[in-house]
Amino acid sequence: MKQPNVIVFFTDQQRWDTTGAHGNPMGLTPVFDRMAARGTFLAQSFSCQPVCGPARSCLQSGMYATTTGCYRNGIALPEDTPTLAHYYKKAGYHTGYIGKWHLAGQEPVSAQRRGSYEAWLGANCLESVSDAYNTILYDNDDQEVFLPGYRVDAMTDASIRYIHDHKDQPFFLFVSYLEPHHQNHRDDYPAPIGYEERYRGGWTPPDLQALGGSVYQHLAGYYGMVKRLDEALGRILDALISMDLEQDTIVLFTSDHGNHFKTRNGEYKRSCHDSSIRVPTAVQGPGFWRGGHMENLVSLIDLPPTLLDACGIEVPDAMQGQSLMPCIRGQASGWQEEVFIQISEVQVERAVRTKRWKYSVHAPHKDGWADMGSDEYEEYCLYDLLSDPYELTNLIGMVSHRKTADHLKARLLRRMEEAGEAVPVVRDAPAIQSGQRRVDTFEIHA
Repeated sequence: MKQPNVIVFFTDQQRWDTTGAHGNPMGLTPVFDRMAARGTFLAQSFSCQPVCGPARSCLQSGMYATTTGCYRNGIALPEDTPTLAHYYKKAGYHTGYIGKWHLAGQEPVSAQRRGSYEAWLGANCLESVSDAYNTILYDNDDQEVFLPGYRVDAMTDASIRYIHDHKDQPFFLFVSYLEPHHQNHRDDYPAPIGYEERYRGGWTPPDLQALGGSVYQHLAGYYGMVKRLDEALGRILDALISMDLEQDTIVLFTSDHGNHFKTRNGEYKRSCHDSSIRVPTAVQGPGFWRGGHMENLVSLIDLPPTLLDACGIEVPDAMQGQSLMPCIRGQASGWQEEVFIQISEVQVERAVRTKRWKYSVHAPHKDGWADMGSDEYEEYCLYDLLSDPYELTNLIGMVSHRKTADHLKARLLRRMEEAGEAVPVVRDAPAIQSGQRRVDTFEIHA
C-alpha cells in the first residue's frame, strides 16, 4: 500500500460553532464544510485540555498532559517523549513543522526540543514574537525568518513550499496557526484588513448573547480570522490538487480548544464548558473519503492513534486514546460514551462530557498553576445539554439530579484512573431543593 502523506491543519482557540457544518450562518467556512461533506466530519470533537501547551502535548504525544507532565503552559515536553514526528520518521516519512510550538519554554526552540521534526520553521510562543502583519519564525539553524503578508497567508505560503519540495516522498507536515487566538500584548483579534468590518453585528452564539463577556468587542475580528483560515485551507487543498497529491494525502483540520470570550472566567478558555472544549474537526484523504457525519464523542487524545492507524503504522501502547479507524470502517462497537477533560492553571478541575450531560469537579484548596492534580475534589458543575445546550444553568447539588451526579462521578473516577491519575475522594455539593425538576432513570445514562 502506498504510504499517504499527512497534513495537520491546526488552529488555535477556534470554537466548534464557527463552521457552517455546525450551523453557523455567517458563511465563514465553505472549504471546511466541503471537506466535512466529502471526507469524515467528527461532529462531536473535544479538547482534552483547554489550554495551548497542554493541548499540544496531548496531540503530539497521544498521552494526557498529566502523563507527560505538561499540565500547564511553560512546561517543556520531555525530550525523550516520542511524538507523531518520531513515529512518522521511523516509518520512512519526512517530517516538517511550521508555526506555533508552545512546548519548549525557550525561543528559539533548540533542535533537541523540536519533537523530532526535521524541517523546522517555528516559534515557541508565536503570539509573542510576531503580529498579524509581522510574522517571525525561526529556521533549522535558529535564524530569525520574516515571512511577508498576513500571518495566516505567510505560514500557508511556507506550507505550500514545503509540500512542493517534498512531493516525491511521503511527508508528515504539521501546520500550527495562531489564529483565531487573540494577540496577547493588546488583547485583540486582528483580522486581515477589511475582514472585521464584514462581520460586525453578525450572528452571535446563544451563550455569548446571554453572558456577554468581550464578545461585542472581539467577535467580528475573531470571525474575520476564521474566514482567512478557511481560505488558507482552500489554498493548501488547491496546491495538493495542482501537484496531483489530493487523493494520496490525509488532511486533518482541528483546533486545540475553543473560546468563551471572558464569559466563564477572566479570559478565554480553561473551563469545562463546550465553548472552551468543543472544536471543529474534519478529515479527508485515504481512509476518510465519504466517511460521513460521525456523532461519536471524540477527544483530541484520539487523533494521534487515528492518524498512525490510517497510515498503517502500529499504534504504540503508550498512547492513551483510541483509533477511530475501526469506527470509520464500520467495524467497531463499544466506542467510549464520554470524553474526559483535565483543566489547569485557573484551577485544578476534571470533567466528563457525555452526549447529554456535563459533570465536573474541582479542588479549591489547590493551585491550578502549581498543582497537577489533587487527592480530593468537590463537585463543581452539572449541565443537562439536552435542555440547556449552552450551559446557562448549573444543576450541581440539585436533589432531583443526585443519582445523575453519582452516576457521572463514577464515570469520571474511572476515566481519571484510566488516564493514570490516582482515584481521589469527591465530595458531594450541598443539596439544593429542585422544585418540579426530576430525572427519569433512563435519562441518567444518556
